[in-house]
Amino acid sequence: MARGTPVAGQPRNLCLLLAPDSFKGCLTAVEAARAMAEGAHRACRAAELSLLPIADGGEGTLDAIATSTHARWLSVVVTTASGHRKERRFLALPDGTAVVECAEAVGLPEALRSGADVWRRTTVGVGEMIRHALDMGYRRIAVALGGSSTNDAGVGMLAALGVRFLDDVDQDVPPVPAEFHRVVRVDVSGLDERLRGAEMLAVCDVDNPLTGENGATTVFGPQKGVPAEDEPYLDAELTHIAALCEAAFGRQAADLPGAGAAGGLGFALYLLGATRVSGIDFVLDAVGFDHALERAALVLTGEGRTDAQTARGKAVAGVARRAQARGVPVFCISGAIAPGAEQLYEHGVSAMFSIARGPISLDEAMANATSLLASATENAVRAWLAGRVGKP
Repeated sequence: MARGTPVAGQPRNLCLLLAPDSFKGCLTAVEAARAMAEGAHRACRAAELSLLPIADGGEGTLDAIATSTHARWLSVVVTTASGHRKERRFLALPDGTAVVECAEAVGLPEALRSGADVWRRTTVGVGEMIRHALDMGYRRIAVALGGSSTNDAGVGMLAALGVRFLDDVDQDVPPVPAEFHRVVRVDVSGLDERLRGAEMLAVCDVDNPLTGENGATTVFGPQKGVPAEDEPYLDAELTHIAALCEAAFGRQAADLPGAGAAGGLGFALYLLGATRVSGIDFVLDAVGFDHALERAALVLTGEGRTDAQTARGKAVAGVARRAQARGVPVFCISGAIAPGAEQLYEHGVSAMFSIARGPISLDEAMANATSLLASATENAVRAWLAGRVGKP
């Protein structure tokens, strides 16, 4: 919370709520909120600025929640997507919820650096984090699905929690897609019994099924390095392993919305009885957004690129929807405003601004994102204040 010094001619008791997502590749949500605060302060030094960086369940979810709450960081050693043992963190919220971010355990940057092929990447580390949370006594566990490098239908996670994947001579098969064709039976008798009394949440903002033309492999595989020629084969392997898992668990999950999240990790969580919750709503609830909104006269949000996808449950749309319900205007300030972004006007966004002052390269925009975001925020707030002239 930052408060400016009252200046003659400027409104008093004015609260601006700054709730941006990250500007992927250049600014974290926390850094973006601070840049916005700098610009807003220049426009109105009398304003009270409430900084509430957010995320929608992908990378940065833990950091956004930790910044605005009294959550505790917990460190554990787990297996990365490429099979290395590394120290990773998850959060313990004041209400007793453990929050695991799959990007923290099996994120894309580490997998790309290691050179591990997607056919060999595993979600074992996510399962190990869940097991550690259970060991520490947590029985409400939220798994933030987003930013994963894996495409294993969550088989690695299930293996870490006691599920066995067996071949035709009852030998264990490594839980990676390259070996799925060898699996003929799934044994759930060793599944961690503590999961029966646990509440599992699948935190995500996508509604893709596990397989098919809208599934994990086809839609998200390319960004994880799946060659186009491999897509049908990898999708077939997921179809094969999913059928065996569904038979073993006695639960149909492959076609549920969100089953394809995080390379199919959503599917595996559904097998464990997880409930799907909106990523942005989970974060907004955790950081107390509604409480902060009660005093806000204006909400400033933003992200790296705002387009048609933003309206489909992304952070900016979630912020705008809640602000609209309370009659609070929302300005979206982003790195780029692309075609389809206008859909956000129906979700509560009042106006949109790009940080680019004119023709500018992506590299230049990213290198100067902090100053550009501050300037754009200053101009947006000045325009808003001009419209308030004569109003209480």
